[in-house]
Amino acid sequence: MNVTSLPTARSNHTSSCGPLYDEENPLPLVALYSTVLTVGLPANLITVFLTFLEVCRKNVLGVYLFSLTLCDLMYLSTLPLWAIYIHRGHRWEWGSLACKITGYVFFNNMYISIFLMCCVSVDRFVAVVYAVESRGLRRMRHAAIISVTIVAVVAIGHVPVFTMTEGNSEKISEKRCFEPSNPSSVVTGLNYARFFVGFFIPLCILTLTNFAILVNVQASAGLMTKTKVKVRNLAVAVVLFFLVCFTPYHVILLLRAVNFHVSDGKCDFERHVYTPYTISLGLSTVNSALNPVFYVLASSSAQKKIYKGLQGLRSSSRSSSLA
Repeated sequence: MNVTSLPTARSNHTSSCGPLYDEENPLPLVALYSTVLTVGLPANLITVFLTFLEVCRKNVLGVYLFSLTLCDLMYLSTLPLWAIYIHRGHRWEWGSLACKITGYVFFNNMYISIFLMCCVSVDRFVAVVYAVESRGLRRMRHAAIISVTIVAVVAIGHVPVFTMTEGNSEKISEKRCFEPSNPSSVVTGLNYARFFVGFFIPLCILTLTNFAILVNVQASAGLMTKTKVKVRNLAVAVVLFFLVCFTPYHVILLLRAVNFHVSDGKCDFERHVYTPYTISLGLSTVNSALNPVFYVLASSSAQKKIYKGLQGLRSSSRSSSLA
């Protein structure tokens, strides 16, 4: 597992390279995490309610969206700790166990989210392209089993986080929490696996399924032009959203893995990649705030439910004031 994948990581390979970078300005990252929390928390709270209603109505897609929202909410709950940690100059004041649990949640969130996003796209693909045949394929039980399996596999795969010395903040004089360490052959191999299994293959799945949905809908003579435009915009937005949030981070992981074989212990690459790397970490957190917008809140049915809910609140408040 590569401990440099936390959103607070700084390249500071003192043992072989010396201090590579000056202390960065904490305000941009703190502002970013605060914005993601401010937008993502209410959006995901609304979405978890709406998707739970869809699960109760036996909507297969709702199972994946409900699981995705729970995953994002769990991650968002850790952002205040990361923001305070950065603001305090990268000093972790809550003990080693809290550091490891918070890091564990971050690691899990990224890849559970990615795989669930693939499930959403595959389910939409099957429902649209194989509308008749999918009646026997798309079942609530299957969706629940797939979701639980994804969570279990990713969670088990990240258990080594609890054994990493980088999470022992109480034993580190500076009280660092999962700051990056020197690369190794094991970490390099994991970076290759994370790029191809955790990013490249899901990207291919998302691109192919959304393209197939787009082609099928555009060829349909029974759909209105407005509906076709909406489907097209959603398909393009999902792929672009994935690319923007996850491509920079995983490309840098791949470049770091390749650099391990050719660097000969030199640190020039780490110096040049630091700024793009911090930007990529910030972009990866935006995923948790925007998932509800793309997958749930953008739908007309969700908007109608929210509007009715707001109307109900207004009516009740008026009744209370008159009483």
